Amino acid sequence: MVHETEVHAYAHILKELRENKGWGKEQVHTQVQIRKIDEIVKYLKLKIPENIVQINSNDYYVIEAKSTRVKLSQALQEAREDYSDKLNQSKKITAKILTGIAGNEDEGFIAQSEYFHNGKWEIITENDAEITGLLSKSQVERILESDNPHLKDTEISESDFFKAAEKINGLLHENAIHKDYRARFMSAILLALSDKSKIDLNVEPMVLVDSINSRADLILKKYNKSDFSRFIHIDKPLGQDSHDKLKTAIVQTIESLMDLNIHSAMKSGKDVLGKFYEVFLKYGNGAKDIGIVLTPRHITRFAVEVLDVNPNDLVLDPTCGTGGFLIAAFDEVKKKCKSEKEFEKFRQWGIYGIEEQNTVVSLALVNIIFRQYVNDNVIKGNCFEKWLNATSVNGESVAEYVENEENRVLPITKVLMNPPFPKKKTKVQEFLFVEYALKQMQDEGLLFSVLPYPCLIKPGKYLEWRKRLLKENTILSVITFPDDLFYPVGVHTAGIIIKKGVPHDKSKDVFWIRAINDGHKKSKGRRLENKKIPNDYEKIMEPLKSFIKNQDVNIPNKKRFYKTCPIDFSDNILELVPEYYLDDDPPTMEKIQSGMDDALRSMAAYMIRHKIE
Repeated sequence: MVHETEVHAYAHILKELRENKGWGKEQVHTQVQIRKIDEIVKYLKLKIPENIVQINSNDYYVIEAKSTRVKLSQALQEAREDYSDKLNQSKKITAKILTGIAGNEDEGFIAQSEYFHNGKWEIITENDAEITGLLSKSQVERILESDNPHLKDTEISESDFFKAAEKINGLLHENAIHKDYRARFMSAILLALSDKSKIDLNVEPMVLVDSINSRADLILKKYNKSDFSRFIHIDKPLGQDSHDKLKTAIVQTIESLMDLNIHSAMKSGKDVLGKFYEVFLKYGNGAKDIGIVLTPRHITRFAVEVLDVNPNDLVLDPTCGTGGFLIAAFDEVKKKCKSEKEFEKFRQWGIYGIEEQNTVVSLALVNIIFRQYVNDNVIKGNCFEKWLNATSVNGESVAEYVENEENRVLPITKVLMNPPFPKKKTKVQEFLFVEYALKQMQDEGLLFSVLPYPCLIKPGKYLEWRKRLLKENTILSVITFPDDLFYPVGVHTAGIIIKKGVPHDKSKDVFWIRAINDGHKKSKGRRLENKKIPNDYEKIMEPLKSFIKNQDVNIPNKKRFYKTCPIDFSDNILELVPEYYLDDDPPTMEKIQSGMDDALRSMAAYMIRHKIE
């Protein structure tokens, strides 16, 4: 059904501007309200746009709508020539920002925006991608302040992202997309959108599905990844009702992604696809069933920076999940490269990732393709059956996967990883993944791993592993993470930094850090960035980087926060956690009593839950 008027856009525009883009109700003027502004009517006469947003006392933002997506260029032209150019003749007000928006309920909405800059209208971009939704208050303010239509280094806020992810998850539920299938559905949509060409949404449902699947297949074929087509694919349901619901789900998802400015968001510092997957896992089988816990983006960034990942490194994540660490490594190196040629070499040969879960490795692949970081070295498989061997291509040192562990030259210089938590059936311990990774590394290479606390304090096989680790390698630092870092998964974790192949010198210091504040706060079932919360990771970044380069550097102790000192090898349990080493005040009777009360309450709750008498 094709709509002949713009009336269907009115509600969409008002809702987006007021609820999602940060504009106040009094700032967004409808056609009736516009006609009451004398200075605007003076120049526009009787022809009025859909909306005009009052940015401040002098500046206005013009929005013109059309009834179908194919009329986007017409909406943009009219916003420019019929409204903004005329308003800019005024000496009292300006209209240097405009948006053309086109669409309807059946095919969704798409937008394009321009800014009058240096005497001409220019398309507004964010992170080198055209903005496809209405402009937010903060975007408009940044454009005017900088007098530049090209916004750089913009990150979508955590709260805005989760709002969009929850919205999409809700509409997928409403349109009968099964909870365990949503991540796959999303990966197909995103892959189809990755080449930025327009998808015709005003077609029959199954024609639309064929179009999206064909696009995804062609992109996978382009990157020699056709084997993943069966995991990045929208299935055709039976029955016309199911067909209509599927089309609605596709159209509304694409509309939400355009409102989110998905191309900009995917180029930002967020692991966007990983976050979508995190939201969908909450309603599907759940991360605990498959052992996957997604590493928060600020931790992956922290890791690549403290390890100084650079263009000369060969980086491995043997349990890469949705690719969070790999994306962080790509982004870090891209900042450091002096030329496109240098980054192209790293893109092709600097990154290696392995993931066993079909759906998850597909998401990692889409994550990388969307950013145009794709290479042939992110693969599906069991890491314990894949080995890396040093080789060369055009005189450059690179790595290749081989099936046999024997007779290899070890290639990897940096490892970034968050091993899956043990699965009930296999019970593969996290430290086994660390041992595997070390067997791929050159001597003096650096490894960063997230580990559950038991790996660092428990006796038995954990203790034996810690002893083996120290006989052959050096522990540089252990960092206690916030208790709720992986909320809602209740696992207490730490980060460990290891230097490969250098037996631990008992006299050498280790940098022990208790970084329990990371600038995030739990809100509505999520941990979101909050500027009011202290950020220990910003404080320890430079001292830790210095220490990794030189373990003899003097780092002043900070009580209950960090300290450099040797490992206590007289400790029979060989606990490798900061709390064992940090300086602290002697406990008061009040603290002791409080601790005892907490322990008794926890014990009572446990006994009630498990019906222990």
